[in-house]
Amino acid sequence: MYVDKQKARKHEYRIPEKTLWLVAVLGGAIGTTIGMKWFRHKTKHASFKWGFPALAIIWLGLLLYLS
Repeated sequence: MYVDKQKARKHEYRIPEKTLWLVAVLGGAIGTTIGMKWFRHKTKHASFKWGFPALAIIWLGLLLYLS
């Protein structure tokens, strides 16, 4: 999220939203959610605002269930 935010400020090539979602789905949902909040990036997009935290909760539940 930090890197994409910096690129947005400089009007450079951005990280595709598909890539951000792929990282979240493959286990980075907690980190992407924290990064989104911390760097105030993608917080106006409803899919990120609600999707990343929901995915993080699912991952936490899965981790607790498997441990």
